[in-house]
Amino acid sequence: MVLAVLGGLLLVAGAIAVLAGLLPVPDALALGARIAPVLGFVVAITVVAALATRAGVFDAIADRAARLGRGRGMLLWLLVVVVAVVSTVFLSLDTTAVLLTPIVVTLARRVGLPALPFAMATVWLANTGSLLLPVSNLTNLLAEAGPGLGAGGYVSRSALPALVAVVVPVGLLALIHRRDLRGRYDVPDLPPPPDPVLFRIAAVVLVLLVPALALGDPLLHVPVWVPSAIAAVVLTVAFAVRRVPGFTLRLLPVSLVVFVCGLFLVVTVAGRLGLTGLLEGVAGTGEGPLALLRVAATGTVAANLADNLPAYLALEPVGSSPARLLALLVAVNAGPLVTPWASLATLLWHRGLTSMDVHVSWWRFAALGLVAAPLTVGLATLVIR
Repeated sequence: MVLAVLGGLLLVAGAIAVLAGLLPVPDALALGARIAPVLGFVVAITVVAALATRAGVFDAIADRAARLGRGRGMLLWLLVVVVAVVSTVFLSLDTTAVLLTPIVVTLARRVGLPALPFAMATVWLANTGSLLLPVSNLTNLLAEAGPGLGAGGYVSRSALPALVAVVVPVGLLALIHRRDLRGRYDVPDLPPPPDPVLFRIAAVVLVLLVPALALGDPLLHVPVWVPSAIAAVVLTVAFAVRRVPGFTLRLLPVSLVVFVCGLFLVVTVAGRLGLTGLLEGVAGTGEGPLALLRVAATGTVAANLADNLPAYLALEPVGSSPARLLALLVAVNAGPLVTPWASLATLLWHRGLTSMDVHVSWWRFAALGLVAAPLTVGLATLVIR
């Protein structure tokens, strides 16, 4: 409810700014065209995750993971870490937040372990693990055309910072939750799915969707929202044919979409009114270690105040060289760990947890993020070459 009200206020404020001429209509339309594919993907993948959950697919995945963990809590958690990193790198952070969250919560519940260590690993690595490839994060795709960051140049430059951005939060979470993960568990038996036909259809859809998301955009130049939308339609039709209650309008993340649209409009208008110039002054110039840390610090604060995507757009002029652009990417990818709105992936993650009746204290989330974000961003920035 809070997100819906705040999103509505932001959207109204943005619309007033457009009507007042602060943001010309053509520029507002161009902004909408830029973020529409992202929102389309978010809506579609949210529907896919919800219907696949109801079909029992994530229960089955959780059962397989529990068996691979061999009854050891820490080993099971490390398996989740590996899956989260691979999913984020190849499928994007939003996919990880939507698809992996129900799996890890179901997994923790099935084996009798606390859900929080698994949920925190998912959301932290969805953000910090999104640096390696252009497809891992929309900010990377936007920056790929920057100086010296095309194709292989991007990967060669981002590899070491990406590694640091994964290792640091994993180490912190392992330290924080070492007692919760120390124990052992009994591998549970998996009951049969309520509708075997629907289960098989949903499993096939997910198996086909994963490579489509990973390879469709870079190889076939198919936007990720296209296979996601096809998967959502197929599952919706399957539920309707099987006459199993599944798709309802409540599955659509309407409040989230409204919030993101309003946020982008307001931040873009603020940039026109001087925010971008102010941020450029704060970020400074130069390519030495201290200069790059200054860029990263500015990006981290901006991302946590206004979401990482609009923060990147506002700070894009700061990335005047490969090193400075990469420092900005480190900040807006690995830095959004403090506020809930700092990353769309975090909002999607929280929506998934709430739908499964898992509640996370935002105060604790922010407190841990205040430790993890500066440490992760700082160390990853220092290894930029």
